Amino acid sequence: MIPNSRRIFLKQSAALTGAFSLTSLFQQAHAADFAAATRSVSHLNALEAAQNEDFWAPIQRAYSVNPNLMNLNNGGVSPAPIVVQEAVERYNQLSNEGPSYYMWQILDQGREPLRQKLAQLAGAKPAEIAINRNATESLNTVIYGLPLKAGDEVIGTKQDYPNMIQAYKQRAERDGIVYKQISFDFPIEDDDVIVRGYEQAITPKTKIIHVTHMVNWVGQTMPVAKIADMAHAHGIEVIADGAHSFGLIDFQVPDLHADYFGTSLHKFLSAPIGTGMMWVKEDKIEKLWPLTCNSVPHSTDIRKFETLGTRSFPLEQGIGEAINFHEAIGSKRKEERIRYLKDYWATRVREIPGVELHTSLNPKYSCAICGVSVKGMTPGDLSSALFNKYKIHTVGIVWENISCVRVTPHVYTTIPDLDRFVAAVSELASSAKA
Repeated sequence: MIPNSRRIFLKQSAALTGAFSLTSLFQQAHAADFAAATRSVSHLNALEAAQNEDFWAPIQRAYSVNPNLMNLNNGGVSPAPIVVQEAVERYNQLSNEGPSYYMWQILDQGREPLRQKLAQLAGAKPAEIAINRNATESLNTVIYGLPLKAGDEVIGTKQDYPNMIQAYKQRAERDGIVYKQISFDFPIEDDDVIVRGYEQAITPKTKIIHVTHMVNWVGQTMPVAKIADMAHAHGIEVIADGAHSFGLIDFQVPDLHADYFGTSLHKFLSAPIGTGMMWVKEDKIEKLWPLTCNSVPHSTDIRKFETLGTRSFPLEQGIGEAINFHEAIGSKRKEERIRYLKDYWATRVREIPGVELHTSLNPKYSCAICGVSVKGMTPGDLSSALFNKYKIHTVGIVWENISCVRVTPHVYTTIPDLDRFVAAVSELASSAKA
């Protein structure tokens, strides 16, 4: 016999109440506690609330992270809150009751409400939002879908994400486009230096500029809107890689002034692993080819980019609960909290002899991600020592002119965690110096 709670869930799912209803899992599990926490900081601005540990305590408890492993590699992929995990599990159970029915006739109908909510979060039109699996899929859709021809030039940087770089190189090999890479020495705290770097590479054949909003290696925040304005003045379109910025920085996608934008939702939004979003400016949709087949490839309908075949409907629908969780915190509070956590450890370790930061601490140019190195240790040595000796998970970065360990906290990271991390770096720096 099906338990009563299970029967209720099935009825709710069949009625498509889902994540955006009064009976959502978030409403049941967290609404009261989060509302009370929010009231307690209602008199504080976002920066002040970022430092109020009582406010963040219930948020930290909402995650199921391993207490024996300090995860400071949230720039790679972030864990989902327990309520998001539970939503995915329940939708998965439902799907397996009768996959072709529950997936295609029930859960698939939840995509449009989800599109509406993602558009609201992005400050965009629902007609410009496609839901897919990650930033690589989003941006590859754009890169391979643009009607570029032999000789057309694309400008990117050596510090862009490798999957994007390889996509352009493949288009160059296959179609004869010209892919040009400029290089920056980060950190940079001057917008004009960055904008000028792109502008100096422009020729009459330049069609596209590719910009990484937040550079994944060291967290440098790029002035995308200024770059886009400059590019548009030259008749050039702009692709923005927002894999690390969406769900972290409090911004609206159209404010970047780009023409195309892609992101992974399983990073700072804490949506299920393997979820992403693409934004295409409405008047650009028709000319863009879908990455996978579609019966009307030149349609103006954003949904042509969602012809992915069978995919995980439970993961997709779990995004809704992640949005609920994010909005209950507040975008600006979340941004300031994670920046505060980054600054907390970074301002302390930079005072340690032999330790160097590779990221600006100016809030305009960084938020969550920060690179650090210890004199006498390679990034691999430092990352391995942090894990093997202290059970602190980071990632060593050696890419082009960047050599450091990337450290990225999230909202569930605690101050005692970061105190442990600072102490660990201090011990390792002292040992390396000796």
